[in-house]
Amino acid sequence: MNHLSAIYRDTLLENVIPFWLKHGIDREHGGIMTCLDRDGSIIDTDKSVWFQGRAGWMFATLYNTVEKRSEWLDAACSCVDFSRRHCTSPDGKMYFTVTREGTPLRMRRYVFSEAFAAISYAAFAKADDDSRAAEDAVKCFQTYLRHSFEPGVMPAKSEPTRPMKGIGSLMIGIVTAQELRENIGDIVVSGRHCTEWIDRFIAEIERDFYKPDLSVLMESVSHEGSILDHSDGRTLNPGHAIECAWFIMHEGRHRKDSRLIELGTNILDCMWQRGWDAEHGGLLYFTDVFGKPVQEYWHDMKFWWPHCEAIIATVLAWKLTGHARYKEMHRQVHDWSFKHFADPENGEWFGYLNRDGSLSSKAKGTFYKGPFHLPRMLWYAWRELDYTIKL
Repeated sequence: MNHLSAIYRDTLLENVIPFWLKHGIDREHGGIMTCLDRDGSIIDTDKSVWFQGRAGWMFATLYNTVEKRSEWLDAACSCVDFSRRHCTSPDGKMYFTVTREGTPLRMRRYVFSEAFAAISYAAFAKADDDSRAAEDAVKCFQTYLRHSFEPGVMPAKSEPTRPMKGIGSLMIGIVTAQELRENIGDIVVSGRHCTEWIDRFIAEIERDFYKPDLSVLMESVSHEGSILDHSDGRTLNPGHAIECAWFIMHEGRHRKDSRLIELGTNILDCMWQRGWDAEHGGLLYFTDVFGKPVQEYWHDMKFWWPHCEAIIATVLAWKLTGHARYKEMHRQVHDWSFKHFADPENGEWFGYLNRDGSLSSKAKGTFYKGPFHLPRMLWYAWRELDYTIKL
């Protein structure tokens, strides 16, 4: 454990975070740029609004939990300030992308920008004792809840012929509420305490998406929780489900609730079986609940972020249960990931590999890949394995 802890710590503090501080932070206009080539050179100066929040959360969290380094607080402040000034439309909804200077480019129907902004503001409120940031965090979470769960607020994705719902909003709701509770307290947002929102989200996931008889956590179901036997309804995302598993395990540890820990480990077990590639190693991106061909053509690619989530989930399950199988699962995903995604020449990880582990794209950053999944994994796993750190 000490050896692994050192790997995660050193990779985080000496490799990944320096890469983003050097190449990503926009010293001229503020915020962070994430569309970077292998060596950190800029591919595109347009900015992901997701990553103003995600990066802001990461830098503020390092400042709050590791060391009060001014460069981390400055980076968090830059992302928070850019987000405040440029990333929210007049009606209160946040954009998906903006130009380098902050001019709006694209608005998407879903509200994940708001969730990531909420956790950024909450962590920054703690780091800088900023009451305005705490208020902003609450406002963003309120917007997220309203658009995600009030009928008719978010535009429909499909025609009403075959109603379905996805697990994503519930999962992101869990972790957003957890981060607000951690940084600004178990406050009331839209009529419920953060912990009460977490209860609601986990209950719906367990009731409608988790199918223990089939050993699966579904990605999408009907509004009543039944499986829709069509390509979209059958498609699984094992890495996404494993991320959900560790959110639930994390909550179980927070509450000392063995039932939640068991639920999380059960989800990890079944989705590892459905996602791990027995032939080439690594996690497949999509699979089918009934083993049928998957519609998406990138279904057998290996993306960086599911492996990061699996590293967290397996190390957390190992620590919480002591079961040897989780130690072995962790070894498998750790070894495969560090062998195939890491770039020892330039730092950071590649994001997109072919099924056999060969490189598909040499980009280090995109609108979807930046300083979040990888540094969050390194930070979480380091702290989980270092017995000197009080969690």
